Amino acid sequence: MKNKTLFFKFLFKAILIWGTVLVCAEASPAKAAQPGTRPPADSLKGNRFVTLCIMIRTTPWEVSRDVKLHPRDEGDWHTLAGTRALREAFAKNNPDGRLTWGFTLNALEDKRENYKQIREYVVACQKKYGDEVSYFPGYFPAMYLPRERVNREMTEAINIISKMVGVGYRPKSIIGGFLSADNLKYLAEKENIHVAHATIWSQHNIDGGGADGSPSYPFYPSAEHFCKPAQGPKDFIDCVNLDGWTMDFICARRSGAMGHGIEGFNSRRGVGPIETYKGWGLDLGHREVMHTEAIHFDEGFKQNGFAWVTNIWEEQLVHEFGQEFICKAMEMWVTDTKKRWPDTRFVSFGEFGTLWRNAHKTNDWNYKFIERGSGLGDSYNNLELKWFMNKSFRLALQRDWHKKASPTYVIDFTRYDLPAKEPADPMPNKPAKDWSLINVINQKGLRPQDTPKLLSELSADDQALIKKYYPDLF
Repeated sequence: MKNKTLFFKFLFKAILIWGTVLVCAEASPAKAAQPGTRPPADSLKGNRFVTLCIMIRTTPWEVSRDVKLHPRDEGDWHTLAGTRALREAFAKNNPDGRLTWGFTLNALEDKRENYKQIREYVVACQKKYGDEVSYFPGYFPAMYLPRERVNREMTEAINIISKMVGVGYRPKSIIGGFLSADNLKYLAEKENIHVAHATIWSQHNIDGGGADGSPSYPFYPSAEHFCKPAQGPKDFIDCVNLDGWTMDFICARRSGAMGHGIEGFNSRRGVGPIETYKGWGLDLGHREVMHTEAIHFDEGFKQNGFAWVTNIWEEQLVHEFGQEFICKAMEMWVTDTKKRWPDTRFVSFGEFGTLWRNAHKTNDWNYKFIERGSGLGDSYNNLELKWFMNKSFRLALQRDWHKKASPTYVIDFTRYDLPAKEPADPMPNKPAKDWSLINVINQKGLRPQDTPKLLSELSADDQALIKKYYPDLF
């Protein structure tokens, strides 16, 4: 009896100790630079960054004054009170954080009192916090408008913003969704703007179109295609191409979305509020957001020497979700990000893109990422996915890490050293919907040649190119 009593006392103490270890491990932030050793704010290396844009519009998917892809008028959905509440939720435990405001042309010119008030408030935020005020030509201008018109309207919007903010202000970036190579070249050469959100990583068969195929982190685009990194001086565009939403890589393998809630799948799942907080609620949605961030801020930070998470929130979500809910989601996301990774810097798109441009004069980057699924919904926790991205190709390797003998398969191999071509300008009422850059194997698995393969099953030429960068994979 005495031995049993001692055994249970020992077991109870062991459980207490192990529980304390687990709690501490969960609560402790990832290793950050110690006070006094933190990298300077103007350094890309050694820092973790978040870029956030709040979008102000009048209808969904408006790509110009008169090209509105959805009839819903959201004018009454945008209020000064809602806009202020969202910005204050962002700042509550992040007083030094800066964000980007993205206005559509209609939102810049709308004469309704609520839009006037919102514009005045955003200008005040620019002066108080250092926020960026930028142009947001819908998500898909390249799908619906000729290149020349997109260029012309970018100039119009930049001039409106400069006049609105005053004191010679100009945005450092454009928040463009999909922008063609011609549009990016125009920004760099005509407007002296060298940063743009111009790709939506993994987007395919969502919101009526897509453009899968690009790297997920910053790159200089090629004059051939905005998803293709420039291969050298002849096709180099000096405008850093940024993604808009950080994705859960495992969810992003799919095309489109199907079903609702935890049982469905959504290729856009990651840090975006629509796919997480709206789709799964504050608890599960927040877990998925933090899981996606950890891919970059933990192992990704070690692999790449810096880390970046990017996000866009539409202001109309305040009305659609309810102010209390959406502001709570914003506060949870920002607060827990700062708590877990205290060194995280919330900066504007233009600020981050400029830091990257200062650190990289050419496409000399080499990005590596690894994810094991969160176990929530379609982020399957038995899968391990590794991504390798450089100027010559992107490569995704997948295995079932629950099975020791599970083979590793290539599920994406997109070569950037091959010729690429964008669609022609869209015709009236005939959008150019698919701008994807797909060649050898694509993660969406839509073609017979997209069937996963072993590395040894790739062509000799493909294997030689991969060995040049990652000989250890063989």
